[in-house]
Amino acid sequence: MIDTARRPPPAAFRTTAIASGAVACALVVAALVWWARGWPLGIDSAVYRSGALAVLNGEPLYERLTATPDWSPDLPFAYPPSAALVFLPLAALPTQLAWGVLAAATALGLGAVARVVHPGAGWALPLLLVLEPVWRTIGLGQVNVVLMALVLVDLVALRGSRFSGVLVGLAAAIKLTPLVFVLHLLVTRRGADALRALGAFALAGCAGFALLPGDAVRYWSSTVFGANSALSNAWSGNQSLNGLVRRFAGDSFVLVLLVLAGVVGAVFLARALDDRGDGVGAVLVTAFCGLLVSPISWTHHWVWVFPLCLVVLGRVRRPWSAVVGIVALFSGWTFAAVPRGDGRELAWTPLESLVGNAYVLGAVVGGAVVVHAVRARRRASRAGLRV
Repeated sequence: MIDTARRPPPAAFRTTAIASGAVACALVVAALVWWARGWPLGIDSAVYRSGALAVLNGEPLYERLTATPDWSPDLPFAYPPSAALVFLPLAALPTQLAWGVLAAATALGLGAVARVVHPGAGWALPLLLVLEPVWRTIGLGQVNVVLMALVLVDLVALRGSRFSGVLVGLAAAIKLTPLVFVLHLLVTRRGADALRALGAFALAGCAGFALLPGDAVRYWSSTVFGANSALSNAWSGNQSLNGLVRRFAGDSFVLVLLVLAGVVGAVFLARALDDRGDGVGAVLVTAFCGLLVSPISWTHHWVWVFPLCLVVLGRVRRPWSAVVGIVALFSGWTFAAVPRGDGRELAWTPLESLVGNAYVLGAVVGGAVVVHAVRARRRASRAGLRV
């Protein structure tokens, strides 16, 4: 177990900073090369940049984005108006350099996560880039790691601070999924922090209404409910309970039962771990529960396997076998091994279903193992008290 009461040596922090900084510099160099060569780079960062340009040009944010590059899919802007305001600096950059900014921020975010979770394992940061959610987040120019870093810094490093909760609210103002951590704050008896998170989220939302009133009304009245066909998406890239059930049986009441079971189990685990002083473990339980119960959890949303690997490195006696297992499961090979797209997921064989739902099934099995371990420890503790 990591001794959280003892501050890690300065060398551990330097190693983490050097590793994340080196990766960030390499990604910036890659962005400069791609820009100089005129090569396409960054599908999602191109959407962020196009949304920012739509705001500056007075164009509708939730219609076709006219600044989308010719090489990029014609994707919509699916985030709150407050996110478009955050992305405004990207409008001043070429598309490839906008990707470079997001990619560098991702590398620095990984360093921040390592510093919070296990600074002594900062050397492993470049090795863990093989995790599919991480390399896909970097390749797409996504913000997943940045939001994860904001959440972990807020819930772990700033715990007890009068600012705790603010970063969670700001993360949710960029992408709604971090709102699950408001519930985490309530479950772990941090009501004041939850109120600050909701306050920061509401203030960011008010900024969106004040500066982009038409877009804000459209987003909160319609766009938010239909993004990515969330309620019916059976594509293999949707690694949530909803996606699994859609692939197995289409619409099913079983989904409701699975979601309820997942939420109840996560509440039990998160509170139990938090009561033991394991704040990081409690946050990870909430994060993986959020991935499972969300209608849409694209594979790149599963960046939480990165801090999971760091936890394993710090808490398991023979960690490498466990880390290799996690990397093997989340390296992306499973999606290349099964038929995908055009509804072919609905005809998967049992073996293909096992492989194609690997993220969901892995999280469920991992959660069951943690539940068993927590209950075993409780029984051992009670037996010790009776003796």
